[in-house]
Amino acid sequence: MKRIYSAPSIAMVGHLKNVLEIYGVDAEVRNQYLGGQLPPIECWPELWVDDDREAEASKIVTTALAEQERDTEPWTCAHCGEDVEGSFAECWNCRRARPNGPPAA
Repeated sequence: MKRIYSAPSIAMVGHLKNVLEIYGVDAEVRNQYLGGQLPPIECWPELWVDDDREAEASKIVTTALAEQERDTEPWTCAHCGEDVEGSFAECWNCRRARPNGPPAA
């Protein structure tokens, strides 16, 4: 197996595991219960996949992370021209939906 991702947040590792499973890639979370006297970075939760799925899984994770980052960038409403914080899925001024907005939760 190959480690393809590690982060201090078990929530993010778990989210990416779910994303991989949507695409049919089995993944395993490791280090979710480590702690104690180890260096903190050595205790971060890790996401592991089978060797033969590493390239595919890495691409899926990279795409998912890029989409998440894109959804936090500020945007300008095409209808009223208002500058809107990236975390909003609709314009706070005119209530129009963000073009190419984040997927519904």
